[in-house]
Amino acid sequence: MKKQINTALFDKQLLKTSFVESFRKLDPRKMIKNPIMFTVETATAVMLLMLIYIVVSGDDSQGSFWYNLVVFAILLLTVLFANFAEAIAEARGKAQADSLRKTREETPAKLVAGNGKVKIVSSSELKRGDVFECVAGDTIPTDGEIIEGLASIDESAITGESAPVIREAGGDKSSVTGGTKILSDRILVKVTAQPGESFLDKMISLVEGSSRQKTPNEIALTILLAGFTLVFVIVCAALKPFADYIGANITIAAFISLFVCLIPTTIGGLLSAIGIAGMDRALRANVITKSGKAVETAGDIDTLLLDKTGTITIGNRKATRFYPVQGKDAGSFVRMCVLSSVADQTPEGKSIVELGSKQGVKVEPREMVGMRMVQFTAETRCSGVNMPDGVRIRKGATEAIRKIVTDAGHAFPQEIDEIVQRISANGGTPLVVCSDEQVQGVIELQDIIKTGIRERFERLRRMGVKTVMVTGDNPLTAKYIAEKAGVDDFIAEAKPEDKMEYIKREQQAGKLVAMMGDGTNDAPALAQADVGVAMNSGTQAAKEAGNMVDLDNDPTKLIEIVEIGKQLLMTRGTLTTFSIANDVAKYFAIVPALFITSIPSLQALNIMRLHSPESAILSAVIFNAIIIPLLIPLALRGVSYKPIGASALLRRNLFIYGLGGIVAPFVGIKLSDILISVFF
Repeated sequence: MKKQINTALFDKQLLKTSFVESFRKLDPRKMIKNPIMFTVETATAVMLLMLIYIVVSGDDSQGSFWYNLVVFAILLLTVLFANFAEAIAEARGKAQADSLRKTREETPAKLVAGNGKVKIVSSSELKRGDVFECVAGDTIPTDGEIIEGLASIDESAITGESAPVIREAGGDKSSVTGGTKILSDRILVKVTAQPGESFLDKMISLVEGSSRQKTPNEIALTILLAGFTLVFVIVCAALKPFADYIGANITIAAFISLFVCLIPTTIGGLLSAIGIAGMDRALRANVITKSGKAVETAGDIDTLLLDKTGTITIGNRKATRFYPVQGKDAGSFVRMCVLSSVADQTPEGKSIVELGSKQGVKVEPREMVGMRMVQFTAETRCSGVNMPDGVRIRKGATEAIRKIVTDAGHAFPQEIDEIVQRISANGGTPLVVCSDEQVQGVIELQDIIKTGIRERFERLRRMGVKTVMVTGDNPLTAKYIAEKAGVDDFIAEAKPEDKMEYIKREQQAGKLVAMMGDGTNDAPALAQADVGVAMNSGTQAAKEAGNMVDLDNDPTKLIEIVEIGKQLLMTRGTLTTFSIANDVAKYFAIVPALFITSIPSLQALNIMRLHSPESAILSAVIFNAIIIPLLIPLALRGVSYKPIGASALLRRNLFIYGLGGIVAPFVGIKLSDILISVFF
């Protein structure tokens, strides 16, 4: 159950903070970062100077004091509403940061000195490379890698998940995060972060909306909108000599109102809020993004690489059956398998012992005296045990055991090849067992495919994302699992360089690639991918290589990340469409009002039949101001995303937001005009 942070859109404290921040953002040094709203602020300052001039000189040739005051007030509100949209988005991120800070309280650390003695120090004193001890009940003081032991850890302070997780030394799940709590056992942890640079510190700085860097897409859109603004500066400047030529008496307030209404103020006021909200939504999905660009890119990915183990399957292969070689006693073979695995702490080894126990074979402690375990290595691709009486038992990959047997001058039984092929064809993993370099039989391990994984891949396919399974299994087993899980492609017997090569090949074809991983061997591929999602339970190398970290350690989380990315891009696109479309309606409101007296034929453009030139201008600027706060909820929550084709999405959004952007101003401006004509 995820923790809920009180950052509802209309939370009173959040609104109060955002309201105050809206005024602070009026500082021109801050406003200049948003060229459109800086232009509106400049226009507001001009109106303020106009008000002062009217009061001092008594000259009302530019309209009455009250008329100019109303225009000034509405323009000021327009700027404040835009600042409020950005402030409320930032406040939501800061509220989450404050919640995260509570998990970073100063905690005592049991520093292990060089002589092995434990010294209690403050967590802030720990440096990279230090080793500290944690036992049941301790809070982990900072980030690190377990170098000894294993423990059950409560990570709810970080992930919000109440179920404990197991972390242990020597594997891809050796990373621990400061602020989490040890529930059982004892571990020694090596510090991987300098003070102030822990993962939690990075999380806090990343969710602080004010420190967010704009994405390339957002920068490009800002430049485009600034270009529109410059065009309208030129257009409005050119209208002044035209108005003088035809004898139209147009006030400065009217020109400024026309300019502000024609530039894309709606999207200009909401652009920053949309970007901040995208990262905020990713965080609410328990994904830390190292940049807004990562979220944005996720919305456009074409190919996803993901590991089989722990992603498509439940993670641990389980022994399901023993196949003794013909003529070999089944009970003796099962005992041999159990003896070779009794000291094997891998999940596969434990499952062999468990299956043997179910078949009545158990190893007594006295039988283990004098046994010497032979650990699995990537070179030998097998493990086993040397018994006190000199018997050598090995279990491992078929080709590894074949080499051991044939090098010793023994035959490799054909029936074993047939069993291996049958197990592989059914998606299982065969482990061949030999004793004194003679084959004794086969252990069948099976991968359990996660429930609902096929449906998830189908959702990705509808989004246009190609899924690729990466596995160290042989091609036959990989093909079976890939077909059963519903992935589009697979890489069998994969080495780190194979993942890199596949990613580069896809990128050279012009595709954006996402990679999910948790091990050190995944780090190169995570760094090469356009979107690299590392598991929080993974190694430090993996987390540093990726540009996102999944706090839930859910490898299928990329589906949510893709949807958030697409939602971010869609929200920005649809609100841009709406903003530009509603300029059309404002054109029909203001332009006829400005020139209708001098050019009566423009009456044909006054399709809204507005009451007077003054009410038309006020109605347009009022609508221009109030549409920004009305769209804040949409900017923060995002446009709803459905996994349908890109062309269908484009038609849908153009119809809703393009047509809506034209219709809404006609309705809003007309209603404002009616109210103004009644009360004034």
